[in-house]
Amino acid sequence: MLNSLRLKPKAERRLKSGHVWVYSNEVDITATPLKGMTAGDQVVIEAANGKPLGVAILSPEQLICARLISRDPRQILDASLLVHRLQVALSSRDLWYPHQCYRWVYGDSDGLPGLVIDRFGDVVVAQISSAAMEHMREDIVNAIHKVAAPKAIVLKNDGKLRAVEGLEEYVEVVHGALEDDCAPLIENDTRFMAPVIHGQKTGWFYDHRENRAQLNRIVKGKRVLDVFSYVGGWGVQAANHGASEVHCVDASAQALDWVEQNAALNGVEDKLHCWEGDAFAALKQLRDSGERFDIVVVDPPAFIPRRKDIKAGELAYRRLNQLAMRLLTKDGIIVSGSCSMHLGDDRLPDILRLVGRELDREVMIQHVGSQGADHPVLPAIPETRYLKAVFARVLPTR
Repeated sequence: MLNSLRLKPKAERRLKSGHVWVYSNEVDITATPLKGMTAGDQVVIEAANGKPLGVAILSPEQLICARLISRDPRQILDASLLVHRLQVALSSRDLWYPHQCYRWVYGDSDGLPGLVIDRFGDVVVAQISSAAMEHMREDIVNAIHKVAAPKAIVLKNDGKLRAVEGLEEYVEVVHGALEDDCAPLIENDTRFMAPVIHGQKTGWFYDHRENRAQLNRIVKGKRVLDVFSYVGGWGVQAANHGASEVHCVDASAQALDWVEQNAALNGVEDKLHCWEGDAFAALKQLRDSGERFDIVVVDPPAFIPRRKDIKAGELAYRRLNQLAMRLLTKDGIIVSGSCSMHLGDDRLPDILRLVGRELDREVMIQHVGSQGADHPVLPAIPETRYLKAVFARVLPTR
């Protein structure tokens, strides 16, 4: 028998509209105190009148204190439901990506909050960020075995959200073995080795796949700059699709080593040039050196991790894009990315407009992209749509 978590009057409206999050200030703590409840427990969410709304997993110390996993108050998250949801998610991804390289599970969007799974063919990397999913660790590994039978499974549990849930960080190969701590993948006809043990997050960022495909259409014969390059997702693909020259900038020497290795995998190492250092400083140095590029890609980490960071984050995006735009040829293209959920959809195009006015350049937006099909968006949960990519042609003022 599950405990209950009762909501204040009218607080159930968002859940009824399709959302799955419960905020701590929506809970009737007189009827059902959050204090004393344990992170990872499953509870029945009740409306103020006592009507059950579904089952949720608890994070009582967080602002989002519960996340719905079923609208059936009798359906708990167990090994059977876990297998079913992995199967549904897998069929969705295989429909779009035949190489079996994709984000297999995208948390709330796949009914598995606190769990991310990336697939690299026969290697599967899972990242657990909630106490509820950590309690089900063995069930998750067994379900991955049952549904996909991979040769290797990695638990990459070193994300920042684990500390909030009071969970220890660890990285462990729980099944099989890896070659050089990496996993092979193919994206947009380009080969990579993703550093799934020592790299960022799961080792790869599948979310920009469709945006990189758009870039690949226009790079032939172009001189390209890839800023915040990480392991070369944008830059190596650009070189592989006909760019005449690609420069990659990253603060990590290790990341640039991986860029060079991935370039060699595709036989384009002669086109690649790596610059180690802070992105803002590197852009200034390139400008001072008289460098110019036909295409500049800026794909930074999230400058707005929390809502209160919006003002400072927008200033950082503006500064970054101004530095990037100064490096363009007279008729160049900027590809400006953001993975900040709290940056409004209209803000990045407007930032480019403002930067263009400051530099006396004409900005013409030609394409606006978002995340791929393996990061599905739930229409009632705008937070599941976070990625932006704006492709803009930058011309002299007419």
